[in-house]
Formats: sequence, C-alpha cells, structure tokens
Amino acid sequence: MARSTPEASLWKLDPQVLYLNHGSFGACPAAVLREQSRLRTCLEREPVDFLVETLPGALDAARRALAAFLGADPADLVFVPNATTGVNAVLRSLRLAPGDELLVTTQTYGACRKSAEFVAARAGASLVTAHLPFPLASEAEVLEAVLSAASARTRLALLDHITSPTALVLPIERLVSELGARGIDTLVDGAHAPGMVPLDLRRIGAAYYTGNAHKWLCAPKGAAFLHVRADRHAHVHPTVISHGSGGGLLAEFDWTGTCDPTPWLCIPRAIEHLGAALPGGWDELMVRNRALALQARTVLLDVLGLDAPCPEGMIGSMASILLPAPRPGAPAEGLDCKQLHDWFRGRGIETWLFAEPAPLLRISAQLYNEPGQYRQLAAALAECFHGR
Repeated sequence: MARSTPEASLWKLDPQVLYLNHGSFGACPAAVLREQSRLRTCLEREPVDFLVETLPGALDAARRALAAFLGADPADLVFVPNATTGVNAVLRSLRLAPGDELLVTTQTYGACRKSAEFVAARAGASLVTAHLPFPLASEAEVLEAVLSAASARTRLALLDHITSPTALVLPIERLVSELGARGIDTLVDGAHAPGMVPLDLRRIGAAYYTGNAHKWLCAPKGAAFLHVRADRHAHVHPTVISHGSGGGLLAEFDWTGTCDPTPWLCIPRAIEHLGAALPGGWDELMVRNRALALQARTVLLDVLGLDAPCPEGMIGSMASILLPAPRPGAPAEGLDCKQLHDWFRGRGIETWLFAEPAPLLRISAQLYNEPGQYRQLAAALAECFHGR
C-alpha cells in the first residue's frame, strides 16, 4: 500500500486497505470515538438521569455548536440519524393533492427518490424528473434543466447539494433563489456538504436543508440534522410521533423514543477535532481535500486517456469519472460494477463504482489520503481496463 499522511493516525482505518471511499459512510477519528465511548458510559451508568436530566441540555449545546458551523439559527435545527430521515420527515409532512408535482432530478439520491415516489403516489400527485446531464460543461446546464422542469403545479423541489454518483457541487443557492421567486420551496439534500464545502444556511435560504455529520464532519455514524426555515416550522413533523407532539419543532424531534443520542452529542467534538488538524482550521482542510480530489482526478483521467466530465468549479472533495469500455481481454471485460468493486477490493483498494447515469468511478479525498494512493489506483485502473 502507498503511505498515508501523518494525520492518518487520527483514524482507525485498516492500514492494509487503500481507503479512497470516505464519501460512502465517512470515517470517525479515534478521539471522537473515545468521546462517544465516554458518553455511552455515562448513559449506561445512570440511564434515567442521563436521558431525562442531562440529555436536553446536552442536545442544546450540540445544536448551538453545529448551528455556528452551518451558519444557522439553533432554533431552526433538529437532529436526525441520517439525511434520508430528514428528507422523509419533510416529504411525509407535505399535504399534497392530486395534480400537485414534486420535482426531482435524474441524479437525486436513490433512497430519497423512492421516498418522493411513495409520497407522490399516496397523494395522487406527480413526480417530475429534471434531466441533469453528465458529462456537462457548466452550471448553466443544471440551472436550465431544473428550472425548465418546474411548473405552476410544483409544490417542492428535492435537490442534492452534492450529487452522490457524479459528485457534482450544484449551484444550490442560485437554484433555491430562482425556484423561490416562482413560489416553489426547496428541500436540499446536503448529505455530503457539511465539512466538504463552506455552508451558510441563512444565505442559502432553503425552506428545508438536511445533511449528514457522519460523512465529512467525521462524527459517529447516525449523526445528521434537518434545518427548517422559521416560517415552515409548523408544517414539519418527525416520521415518528412521540411525547413532544404539539410542542414545536425542537420538542417533536428531540424525543422520538429511546435511542442512542451519543452520535449527535459528539458533533461538537468532531468539529473541534478536525478543525484543529491543520493550522488553517476547517477552511484549510476543505481547500486541501478539494485540491487533492482535483489532482487525483487528473491522474485517473490521464491514465485512461479521458477528458474531464465537468468543470473544476463543480468539484468538492469527491470526483467522478466515466469509465471507458475495456479493451478486449482486459480484466474488466464482462464485469459489472459489483464485480469491478470486488476486483479492486481483492487488491486492497476500497473505491466506489456505480452503473448510472453511465459506468462511473468516484474517488474521495480526506485528510488521511495522499497523492501516491491515487497513483496506485491509476495503475490498477490501467491493468483492469487496458490489460497492462
């Protein structure tokens, strides 16, 4: 395996695996896991005291820390276990009627698209899909695709801030503004955005924004949030109705039944820990990861003889490339994406491949990664697709 960075020691990743897929589930640093272990010990030492007396104040403290990082008002922020749950909470709170439309795109995250399909079908509403091209030449193609698909019947647009398969950073602030001018609310699925790109949720202005803290913020698995603009609080309820029902947004979401709240409570530690990893804090970390993703993309495109599928300005800490047709007799010939993943994994490389909108490979860049690792991936790609 290629050497990793000195900062790799902050994580517990297997040193025998070339881990280039932070985007799928994130990875939690050891120091944050220790904080979670401490909190779990406190919880189990006196569960009633922790869940009844300690938890409300601890949630408020975590909420304030996260709100400051996101550019949000704490009163508009609630915790959920993942962004998919946040999307479901909003969609299943909508009161749709026959003839109403929900707007999604061809690159909407699969699980969230299924939620939109379910909600639309239950109400007799329609699901309208805007075609987002890939490859594409500019953000203008995204704006044209989404805005041309919107209509007077569109009740809500569900848009990814950063698309999962193609890793495109969409012009979300512009989209929210343009749709809002037409009277259309936007639900932003920002699963990958916190910790990858700078966020100011007040400036974005979406009616709803949900994101994961367990991906690029590196909190424990099960840490995510839903941001609801103040004028929409009364319209949104959690998917599980419990004791807080009728008590307002925070009361309803803060207690939906017994669960392990420690992933949420570790968010401040994750923000602090990663923010101290480099002298320039989070700003430097995000710039560093983006630069590495762009460098890695260039290495992979060069070895495969391909053109860049999107502008550099639409890349964050992940990048996707279209995979070429394998040469006759090359190992990739006849293999589907699952089999290709297994081929790479058998060589100690953990990466991400997807079949739609075309065969894709997506790489991630986090603080534990370094350029030599992508050169190893490039060599494996050449062997797999070119037979050399």
